[in-house]
Amino acid sequence: MRSPGRAAAAIEILDQILAGAPAEKALLAWGRASRFAGSKDRAAVRDLVFDALRQRRSALAMAGTGGGMGGGMGRALVLGVLRLRGEDIGLWFDGSDHAPAPLSESETPRSAEGAEAFDIPDWLEPPLREALGADFVPVMAAMRLRAPVILRVNTARISREAAIAALAAEGIETVPHPLAATALEARSGQRLIASGRVFADGLVELQDAASQAVVLGLPLKDGMKVLDLCAGGGGKTLAMGAMARLSLTAHDASPRRMEDLKTRAARAGLQVRLSARPEDAAPYDLVLTDVPCSGSGSWRRDPEGKWQLTPERLAALTHLQAEILDRAAAMTARGGWLAYATCSFLRAENEDQVEAFLARHAGWTRASSRRYGPLEGGDGFFSALLSRA
Repeated sequence: MRSPGRAAAAIEILDQILAGAPAEKALLAWGRASRFAGSKDRAAVRDLVFDALRQRRSALAMAGTGGGMGGGMGRALVLGVLRLRGEDIGLWFDGSDHAPAPLSESETPRSAEGAEAFDIPDWLEPPLREALGADFVPVMAAMRLRAPVILRVNTARISREAAIAALAAEGIETVPHPLAATALEARSGQRLIASGRVFADGLVELQDAASQAVVLGLPLKDGMKVLDLCAGGGGKTLAMGAMARLSLTAHDASPRRMEDLKTRAARAGLQVRLSARPEDAAPYDLVLTDVPCSGSGSWRRDPEGKWQLTPERLAALTHLQAEILDRAAAMTARGGWLAYATCSFLRAENEDQVEAFLARHAGWTRASSRRYGPLEGGDGFFSALLSRA
């Protein structure tokens, strides 16, 4: 495919996403219907689509008042992203067969202002500025870009140095990541990871560096009975299992999210009990609650979530987070630990949530808390470790 064909494909996919289709589903459907597209074409189209979703507001500003011309808002987003990249627009919008129509006079760029320059909804700018302080501008700039590909080394089975060598033998260049002693950043060969033996043998897993750092901060010791209460796909469950010999239980409100966890655990050389009702095996020495949240810290990976978040949705999430914390507290042994984590920047989901919990529950103290972010090379994460007397 030539550049105009890639632009046309991205426009078509973005129009479907803006009409309500999930991004991954729209990309998959296009790929199945476009057998002529090679791997480089698919990657280029995917990058255009996700850059447009991350930089939606500033891209629309760069597109000007246009956006019709048979492409809807998808056309404006692609045009804006290409201008943000500094591309020669005439090479992409050349009016040839299967290409977007040439630009109209109305498609004149303008400067993004206020929240649109940071590619966030207007209502989120004040709470994000409050939470991030002097880091607001650089963090928001970083969140407009692609996240790095990070691997977690299963150090129960291989050292980080040996993993680097094994991955290099498969054409994947990695370097140690400073945020976590188990983390590697893939510098090249990223698309070879999932098909390689190192990954298939459970020696490495895909996991953000900040997510790894959260687990490394837990006081895990051999013999502990541990519950991952909001396990999802089980990334943190497996990371905990690599740190110590634990009795591991995983639970999620949506059991389907854990469908692959048994297979992944076996691949990593671990045993994990999946439980629909973890209360039956309580109490636990440590309960990890990586709660449902706004996802504001992971917008680089899930830019759709940024535009779907509303004040009402945030209020519902903070209510759910409080319920999960109370449930976890009831299952934590005396003298045990409750770990709270979000992939969010917002105080309402982080510090305020912890303070409200401590006010509701006598006998609990905060042992530590920590924020992580893209300026350290990871997603935006918050973690707090609470101890029960």
